[in-house]
Amino acid sequence: MGRKRLSTCLLNSFTVLTLLISMFLGRLTCFAAADAQNTDFTGATRLTIVHSNDTHARVKEGEGLGFAKISTIIRETRKDNANVLVLDAGDTFHGQAIATLTKGESIARIMNEIGYDAMAPGNHDFNYGYEQLVELSKLTNFPILAANIGKGDGSTLFNAYIIKEIAGLKVGVFGLATPETTYKTHPDNVKGLTFIEPVEAAKQTVAVLKDKTDLIIAISHLGTDLSSADTSIKVAQAVEGIDLIIDGHSHTTLEQGHKVGGTLIVSTGEYGNNLGIVDVYFTDGKIVGIVAGLITKDLATDVPEDEAVVSVIKAIEDEQADVLSQVVGKTAVPMEGAREKVRTSETNLGNLIADAMIFLTGADCALTNGGGIRASIGEGDITKGEIITVLPFGNYIVTKKVTGADIKAALEHGTKAYPESSGGFPHVSGIKYVVDIGRHVGDRVISITVNGEQLDLRNEYTLATNDFMAAGGDEYTMFADKSILNEYTCLDEAVITYLEANGSVSPAVEGRITVQETKSEPDYYIVQPGDWLEKIAKMFNTTWRKLQELNKLPNPNLIFSGQKIVLLN
Repeated sequence: MGRKRLSTCLLNSFTVLTLLISMFLGRLTCFAAADAQNTDFTGATRLTIVHSNDTHARVKEGEGLGFAKISTIIRETRKDNANVLVLDAGDTFHGQAIATLTKGESIARIMNEIGYDAMAPGNHDFNYGYEQLVELSKLTNFPILAANIGKGDGSTLFNAYIIKEIAGLKVGVFGLATPETTYKTHPDNVKGLTFIEPVEAAKQTVAVLKDKTDLIIAISHLGTDLSSADTSIKVAQAVEGIDLIIDGHSHTTLEQGHKVGGTLIVSTGEYGNNLGIVDVYFTDGKIVGIVAGLITKDLATDVPEDEAVVSVIKAIEDEQADVLSQVVGKTAVPMEGAREKVRTSETNLGNLIADAMIFLTGADCALTNGGGIRASIGEGDITKGEIITVLPFGNYIVTKKVTGADIKAALEHGTKAYPESSGGFPHVSGIKYVVDIGRHVGDRVISITVNGEQLDLRNEYTLATNDFMAAGGDEYTMFADKSILNEYTCLDEAVITYLEANGSVSPAVEGRITVQETKSEPDYYIVQPGDWLEKIAKMFNTTWRKLQELNKLPNPNLIFSGQKIVLLN
C-alpha cells in the first residue's frame, strides 16, 4: 500500500488537550479545541496513541499516576475509540524493588495486563544483561522493537518494526535505542552488541515502511537533551517520513509535543507523572491532523484504579515477601541509619553504602547524601527487605569525571548547615575530610585526602555518586554539568551485591569525617549565592560600610558569588 498523505496538519499549537473525566458516565473523553482556522475533523477516522516513557518501575500511585490508574485511562480510551495503540519508550523494567527482585518479570506481567502494543528498550532495561531483556521480550504479549541494535553474528537483537492494521489503516511502528546504553548501563550488560547510529537505522527502516504504511511512528529512547550526540530531534531533522516520535530517555515533558519539520515529537516526562495521548486523524487514508496532550496526575485525581492491575501488583508483592526475607549477609555490629545521625555525621552504615559504590564501580572515590539513607539495621542477619527499606528510592549509581575543586565545593556545600541537620550531608568512601565549623561557610573544609593523598584541586578524579546528586539534587550543582562516564545498578542492589560478596561485615566509624572548631576570628568570607553585604556584616557583627571600606568596593550593592570579602584589617 502506497502512503497517502497531505501536508500533515500538526495541531500542537492548539489549546492544551482538554480531558473530561465523568465519574457518572464511567468514561473518559478527550477533545481539543480548534485553532484559528477552525479545523474540522468531522467524519475523519481517529487513531489514538497512548504513550508512556521512563516509568522506572513506579508501578504504584505516588509521585506518578501509578499503573492501575494508567490502565483505567487506557481502558476508558478504548471504550471511547476502538482504534487505539499503547506504546512505551523504555526504561520500564528497572528502578524499584518490585522490578529488580524479579529482573523485570513483574513489570512484564503488569504491562501485559494493561495491554501495551509495543515498546523500545531503554538503557536501564539492559541492567540485568541483554540476555535477560531478550527473555523478558518472550514473556511480554507485545514486541520490544529496536532497529539499531546488532549482534556479533550480524543479526539484530530485536525486530526493527511491526505493521499493525487498524481501521483499515496500515501503521508502521519501529524502535530506536540510545547508543549511550554502552556506558549508561554496565558495559558487561551489552557486551557483544553494536548500537548502530540512529539516523542511519531510521533511514533504512523508513525506506522499508514508507510504501507499506499510512502512518509511521518511531518509539525512540534517545531524548532531546542537546548534551547527547544522538537525539530524537536529530532523527526528525535528518529522516523524512516519520510522522510521530514517541520519545524517552531525557525525561522531558512536552505538553503538546515538539514539531520538527513534518514530525511531531512527544514525551511524558518521568515516573508516570503524566500519560501521553496523541490523536491522529485520517480522511480517505490521508493524515489531516495530529493533536497531542498529556493527562497529568492532578487531572486524574478522581480516576479509579483498575482492580485487575491492582490484583496483579498485590500478587507480585505477596510473592516477593519471601524474596524480601532472603538473607544476603550478616553484620557483627548494629548499623546506624537514624535520620538525626546520617544527616549530621559519619555513620558506619553510610560508610558501608559508599564502600559498596566503590566496590561496584572501581571509582577513585564515592559520595552519597545522608537524606537517601532511611533506616538502621540491627546486628545479625541482613535481609533484602532491610536493604530496600534503608535505600527505598531506586536511585542508581553513576560515575563522573570531576576535578579536585569540584570535590571540595561539594564537601563545602554538604557541610555548610552543620551542626544543623541536612539531607545533603555527604557520606564518603576513598575520601577523608576535616570540617572546621569555627570558620565561615564556604571555607570550612580545611583538609581533604583521596585514597591517602592530599586532594589536588586541579586533578581529575572518577567519582561515584547517585543519579539524584549527579543531576544537581540537594543543590550539588557542581556535578550537574559533568558528563556521565557510566551508569550502574540501583544503590540497594549494589549494597546487596557487596554484602553477598563479603558475607559478614562489621563497618565502623573510622574518621572519614572529622569535625573541629577553632575560635579564632575568620579574616575573610567567601560570598555565597543569595548573600548581600549587609547580611554578611550582620553575620560577623560589623557594618556594611566597614566592609565596603576594607574591601574598597565601589558599589556596596554589587558583590558576586565566590568573591572573597575581607573581614579584618
